[in-house]
Amino acid sequence: MQQYSDEFKEQVLAEVDQVGNAALVARRYQISENTIYTWMAKRRKNGSVVSLPKAKIRRLKELEERLKQVSTENERLKRLLAEKELELAILRELKQRVNPR
Repeated sequence: MQQYSDEFKEQVLAEVDQVGNAALVARRYQISENTIYTWMAKRRKNGSVVSLPKAKIRRLKELEERLKQVSTENERLKRLLAEKELELAILRELKQRVNPR
């Protein structure tokens, strides 16, 4: 498996952006079109084709998992709050029926 420099990857992706055709650029550089698509996906995910150090990748995964947990908890709390607001509205309505002013 051939290793390409980060600069080369950026150059190829810049050319794909300009030309708008990954297959054409792949043929020009004699590399697999799938390789270019892999680099494009990596750039979309990380913002760059430069590989993150393993510690940063691990930290990123931890942060993504924590964000998922916090989002789940946030949704649960929103539902709980909506239920409580509904209960209060029902109680207010019942109070007005029992004790009309």
